[in-house]
Formats: sequence, structure tokens, C-alpha cells
Amino acid sequence: MVRKAAGRAGGRGQGARRPEVRLPPLEPHDGSELEPDGDYDGLEFREADFAGQDGAGATFMDCALTGCALDETRLRHARLLDSVLTGIRGVGTDLAESTLRDVELVDARLGGVQLHGAVLERVLIRGGKIDYLNLRKARLKDVVFEGCVLVEPDFGAARLERVEFVDCVLKGADLTAATLTDVDLRHAAELDIARGVDRLAGAVISPSQLLDLAPVFAAALGVRVDGGPAE
Repeated sequence: MVRKAAGRAGGRGQGARRPEVRLPPLEPHDGSELEPDGDYDGLEFREADFAGQDGAGATFMDCALTGCALDETRLRHARLLDSVLTGIRGVGTDLAESTLRDVELVDARLGGVQLHGAVLERVLIRGGKIDYLNLRKARLKDVVFEGCVLVEPDFGAARLERVEFVDCVLKGADLTAATLTDVDLRHAAELDIARGVDRLAGAVISPSQLLDLAPVFAAALGVRVDGGPAE
């Protein structure tokens, strides 16, 4: 596997380094169930159904997962390294306290995925839709969300460093107690922050986004906006 990390100009601050994963020739997975602490190296998982299986603590290195079902799959403490996940789907996937490094997640359809306490470094999440993404207390460094839809993502108490949102939709984001450093929100297609707008220090937004967020900022500061009596 040969991989480079590419940077993108971020205006202010330092832009996120994107993964460029180049997989070696892969062997097809034999179809067996996932195993706790399993070691998967250089494998292709295609249209596999891992619903309800237990792969806690497993390591996936130089792997491709395409069209796999991950409903209620237990992958707590798993390690995904130098891998590409395309078209995966599932509800309630448990990736809590896992590590994703040099990973591309493309066109995922996920709901209620648990990534609290996880570490994401050089990760690209492109396309697809993720509902109720739980990233509480996670650490994100060099992560790009591109062209995806995030419904009520929870970044509570998370640490975001060099994170970019490009052409993606954020609906009802929770930034409570989050710490942001060099986070670029200017190119988000839609930016809706439900809680934690006071944690935006360390982020850059566009002038139009500032206007859109003005009512949220005012509410957070306890400011009442009143146009006065009608003429």
C-alpha cells in the first residue's frame, strides 16, 4: 500500500490533510463471521452481511468494504487503517472508542452510529447520509466531511482540529463543550447548530453564515432582539 496525505487550502489556519488510500491487490473475504480481536489484512468484503456480529477489537488494514450491512454490528475498540468503505449501511453500528486512520468512507447510509470516544485521523467522509452520529468525546484531526448529510450529529465534548465541512449539510449539530481548532465551516451547504454555538471559537464561518446564525448567537448571549413598536 502506498499512501500520501494531501492538504487543501483552508484560508485561515491550516487546512485538513486528506487521506489518499491506494490499496494493494486484495484477497476476497471467505465469508466467515467477524471475530472479536480479529486481524483482517488486505481483504475485500463485498456485499457482506455483518448484522449483529461481534468484531470488537478487530483490526482492518488495507481493506475494502463495499455494500456491507452493519446493523447492530459490534466494532467497539476496532482499528480501521488505510481502508476504503463504500456504500456501507446500517443502524446502531457500535464503533465506540475505535480508531480510524487514513480511511475513506464513501456514500454511507448509517443511523445511530456510535463513535463516542473514537479517534479519527486523516479521514474523508464523502457523500451519503448519517443520522444521529455520536461523536461525543471523540478526537478528530484532519477530517473532511464532503457532500454528505449529517442529521443531528453530536460533537459534545469532542476535540476537532483541522476539520473541514465541504458542500455538506449539518442539521441540528450539537457542539456542547466541544473544542475547535482550525475548523472550516465556510463551505458547508447548510449550517444549523442546535446547541453549543458558544463553542465556535477556533472555527471560521462565512459572512452569510454569520447572518443565518445571528438569532442563535443572540439567544446564547441572552440578547432579546426587538424591532420596536409598529409604525
